[in-house]
Amino acid sequence: MNRVIYYLLILAGALLLAASQSGHHSNVQAGAGEAPRSQAALDRGNPTAAGGIGAVVETRKLIDRFDQDRDGRLNAAERQKAREFLARERASVTGGSLSRSGGAAPVPRPKKVELPSPGPKLTPADVQNCGSAPLYASNVLRTIFLEFENPNWETELADFKGSDVLLPARVTVDGRVFPDVGVHFRGTSSYATVGAGRKRSLTLAMDFVHGDQRLHGCSTLHLLNASGDPTLLRTVLFLHVARQYIPAPKANLVRVAINGESWGIYVNQQAFNKEFVKDWFGTAKGARWKVPGTPDGHAGLAYLGDDVKPYQKLYEIKTKHEPRSWGALANLCRALAQTPPAKLEDALAPLLDIEGALKFLALDNVFINNDGYWARASDYGLYLDVDGRFHFIPHDVNETFRIPETPNPSLPLPVRGVELDPLAGCGSTNKALLNKMLACPSLRERYLRLVREISIQSLDWRKLGPLARQYQELVAADVKTDTRKLDTYEAFLKGLTEDRQEPGLQGPVLGICLKNFVEQRRSYLDNYLSLKTVDNR
Repeated sequence: MNRVIYYLLILAGALLLAASQSGHHSNVQAGAGEAPRSQAALDRGNPTAAGGIGAVVETRKLIDRFDQDRDGRLNAAERQKAREFLARERASVTGGSLSRSGGAAPVPRPKKVELPSPGPKLTPADVQNCGSAPLYASNVLRTIFLEFENPNWETELADFKGSDVLLPARVTVDGRVFPDVGVHFRGTSSYATVGAGRKRSLTLAMDFVHGDQRLHGCSTLHLLNASGDPTLLRTVLFLHVARQYIPAPKANLVRVAINGESWGIYVNQQAFNKEFVKDWFGTAKGARWKVPGTPDGHAGLAYLGDDVKPYQKLYEIKTKHEPRSWGALANLCRALAQTPPAKLEDALAPLLDIEGALKFLALDNVFINNDGYWARASDYGLYLDVDGRFHFIPHDVNETFRIPETPNPSLPLPVRGVELDPLAGCGSTNKALLNKMLACPSLRERYLRLVREISIQSLDWRKLGPLARQYQELVAADVKTDTRKLDTYEAFLKGLTEDRQEPGLQGPVLGICLKNFVEQRRSYLDNYLSLKTVDNR
């Protein structure tokens, strides 16, 4: 998500925040336990937040106000009353000029975008039954069917964007029917820059009504629109590599059909939830935070004092609001800020998975994650394990494998093409993990050795190319007939091996293909690390 889009979203959302403060006020604190499923652990993506740019999102609470039967969710009649309320509120603030987005007006477009034509008709009988194949298998194309009771489901989802209201749908996968699944739109720029009728990212809460309902063991599905990625593969490939080094979500590609119509291919990315934690750490216990995206590095573990309130404005906790969890976060930030470099490794050892943190930073840099910690110090996950050590989890990675674009001439990035310095970002005090850890000679040496290791072992088209081609062949026919895709079929085909020009903030920029990125980035890092030995850095 680039800075210009982010600031436009903030300005647009501010109008609706003022309106919400005159109505039913919301509170993101969950209290003594995790919130009801309809309210917790789901990324709403509303850019309107208390506490300024980059602060924790305030989910608009509508259920308490309109849930007349007190079942913890809104039925069709209750949702209609809530929508009428939202419409009146928007009209009173803006004269009806904002589109129905539930909290965020879309970024203005230079011209009107026509609605796409409907996609191909599709039924469960038309697709392969993938049976017992894993949900994130790379060699099958599973189809997820959604059926909404409201034919205007898209408008209704948009109306409730950024709120605690989920829209119920019947989901069918491999012939099995899952009733009462909760659905909402997700994302910020990936939502606001996509017009109505185009592919928008979705979150599915399988246990919205039925607490034990799972799809292949998963209670939550994130179906992403791969905004800005014509190959549809950046997230899938990066997470494939990342999981070889650190805890990271699984991901693959799936076909989605809505009310009998194909909506094409989505990225299916595993949620960072209790199930994820249990898979990696053997227990669902511990504390989890999602660090919301921000363009200016407001959530990079800078020390804000021992009072936990400033941290609560920047780090969105997904588990119980236990004082000891917040205290542990403040303690980690204090250790990073106040420990001399020579003593830092010993001070961090009981607080942080140091090796995992270094690998997280190295992966972020090697694959040039433009939404990554080195660039924005946000948009990642944090897990505090039962032993009191923190772990970093990749989150938003659709902007990996890309040449950085400088959005502001006054804030130049240290990069030409693929030549991002492995130490980029370490001079910023907002990026405390880079700034403080890499000031310690022994940790900097370990980090640069990891950059070399990842570059040699994983930045290799001989390994990534066959997997990329396998995915491309698996979904090519669907992408070709997809009427709601965000990029052209030609861009999808050429994105593996042919560079192209694509729109940028200051004119066209080079859209480097995956193959050329991998080969050129590896060549640069090989030369960099050969000329500047680890000991001398």
